[in-house]
This record gives sequence, structure tokens and C-alpha cells, in this order.
Amino acid sequence: MLVRVAIFEDSYPVREAISLLVQGTSGLELAGIFSDCNHLVDDIQSCVPDIVLMDIGMPGMNGVEAVKIIKRHFPTLIVIMQTVFDDDDLVFDAICAGASGYLLKDTPPARLMESIIEAYNGGAPMSPSVARKTLRLFQTFLSPMADAAHTNYHLTNREKEVLKWMIEGHSYKMIADACHISFDTVRAHIRHIYEKLHVASMSEAVAKVIKERLV
Repeated sequence: MLVRVAIFEDSYPVREAISLLVQGTSGLELAGIFSDCNHLVDDIQSCVPDIVLMDIGMPGMNGVEAVKIIKRHFPTLIVIMQTVFDDDDLVFDAICAGASGYLLKDTPPARLMESIIEAYNGGAPMSPSVARKTLRLFQTFLSPMADAAHTNYHLTNREKEVLKWMIEGHSYKMIADACHISFDTVRAHIRHIYEKLHVASMSEAVAKVIKERLV
């Protein structure tokens, strides 16, 4: 089965370069390319993607607002943000809006294509600098003081470890390897985490951590 990718990017050279990468990558299929989000819902309905690569700095409607609309109309659609910025506000606005990944535009082409597959398989790919910013907030949640404030969630140490790996951008398979557990065990832990936090996705879990601890 091919993973269908839609690209929303206002820069023609960048748009064309990513299009060629997607078309040349085994397992991926180009669903559509768009220079703005002015007809966002219609565009997505017409091309039926599995993954959306969304530039934050779009003309007219920006990428963060676009993600909010996508999640309202297509709640299961996976969105990966792309930008030249790693500004804290942009990062966390995008995550809280429902983005499943956040990559800087200097991400190597091979890593970009890997990130699409990772996100499709349940991961939350992030560029290293973005992951560090997110982890700095997440560490507050993991601290003893944060544990005391969140005793109602009853996360186990293993669940916290798995959640940490997820926020850092690792796929289920990578987490399984790092924790020396099976892929199915990782999926079970993620399911339990979602149930305890009362969320339905990793982006919602990260947003909940941020909102309840630091916003």
C-alpha cells in the first residue's frame, strides 16, 4: 500500500523538490501539491492524502491555522509541519493545533522521506532542535514535583519512558528497540497512556503536558 502525500508549500522550488523526492521514494505516492491553503478542505477532499506536509509560513491562511481546520474536518489525517523557524511559540502552537511532527527545512531529503513513513506508522518526527525544546518542557512533567501534581494520571515509569521517546520523535519500532520490548508492547503502552491522559493522539498528549504545566 502506498502512502499518499499532499504538499502545501508556497515556494515553487521547494514544492517541486519535495514532489520529486516523494515520487522517487518507494512506498510513497504524490497525492497533490498546493501553493496556498485558500481552498484547503476542497483540496484535501479532492486528493485524499494519508499525510500532509504543511509549510507554516503560507500566504493568506498560515500553516498553524490550516492544521486546526484539517483536524476539525479530517481528525485522523496526519500533518507534518515544515518551516525555517524553530521558534518556541510556533513549535508549540503547531503541536497544540494537532500536528504530528515538526521539521525544519534544512532536514536532509532522506530524513524527510523517512519522517513521512515514521509519522504514518505512528511516530512523531521532529528536527533535533525542536525535539530538545519539547523535551525541556516534558522534563517538568517527569520531575517528582510534576508527578505529585499529576497523580491522577497514574502513569507508570515505563509509560513515562515510552512517552518521552514519542515526544522526542521516535517511531514505535525505534521505541521498541530502545526499550528492548516488542512492537505490540509499545502499542499497548501508548494505548494506556492515551487512556490515562484522556487523549487520542500524541499531539494531544504533548499539548496536554504543555497546557497543564507551563501555559
